[in-house]
Amino acid sequence: MKRFFLSTLLLVSLLPATSFAHKVWLRPSQTVLSGPEPWVTVDAAVSNDLFYFNHFPLRLDGLEIIAPSGTAVTAENQSVGKYRSVFDLPLTEKGTYRIAIVNRGVFAGWEEDGERKRFRGTPEMLADAIPANAENVQVTESIGRIETFVTNGAPSIESIQPTGEGVELVPLTHPNDLYAGETTKFRLVVNGEPVEGMEVTVIRGETRYRNAQDEVQLTTDANGEFSVAWDEPGMYWLETSTEDKKTSVPQANSRRLSYAATLEVLPQ
Repeated sequence: MKRFFLSTLLLVSLLPATSFAHKVWLRPSQTVLSGPEPWVTVDAAVSNDLFYFNHFPLRLDGLEIIAPSGTAVTAENQSVGKYRSVFDLPLTEKGTYRIAIVNRGVFAGWEEDGERKRFRGTPEMLADAIPANAENVQVTESIGRIETFVTNGAPSIESIQPTGEGVELVPLTHPNDLYAGETTKFRLVVNGEPVEGMEVTVIRGETRYRNAQDEVQLTTDANGEFSVAWDEPGMYWLETSTEDKKTSVPQANSRRLSYAATLEVLPQ
């Protein structure tokens, strides 16, 4: 199980997801609900086709759910299958829930007795992994966030404020208030600060039934902002990544950051 988790961590954090045929995602059964006791079921997977489970499950080790009040919530009925993970979430509060899988890890390489060695794992495991006689040690920190948003009743913003860690999306329009035919502006921040020049990929789901990905490539401006014109309703996948040297792991030389979100665009 540990080896499988580290393989997933490598996939979502080490390199941009669009450099692979595989994409990592969370997909809620609905994003906007109302009623006395609404629930959502969320699928989590790494797949070849967007929102179809045909490769392997995304593990739930780093699952973090923030309720509209800002409190942490535990998902119910968590399960990991052959091709997907799944969990249920009762929406006991009115407002917007932020649902994310956040992976934090390190990757290390060194020479030991003339042989090249590698390690992938958590920062806590690093000290015991690298021997005292290691030479030419290179350590990279990684933070990967995969998320989606679900609203019960009227949208709220308390749960979707940036945490200040890694890459995060700041919706200048609420993420559960997106409609076909409209244009939405977002801001990307790294450690809470806007970043210019980040490349963003946006792809509509149902890629299984298209001959092309039809991805839209965008770039953030001086304020870290970019705009997306929603041509059609449906579930969309948004992805970006970057690198810097602002590590929180003392042994790390650099840091690799990735971000992916699932957004639903509704018809007018």
